[in-house]
Amino acid sequence: MPAPDISIEVDDVDSVYSKAKEMGCDIIYELADEPWGVHRFFIRDPAGKLVNILSHKG
Repeated sequence: MPAPDISIEVDDVDSVYSKAKEMGCDIIYELADEPWGVHRFFIRDPAGKLVNILSHKG
């Protein structure tokens, strides 16, 4: 898996993911629960950078 260039923590990653899909963002890694306690997905921004968008579970 490629390493993201930047990580952004949000309060509600599910709603951000829905908005990203609605806007047609280039989703590189689909929304997933990771074993270390984060819920996240990756998008590629217009400049080509990989962005990790996440919320902590719990």
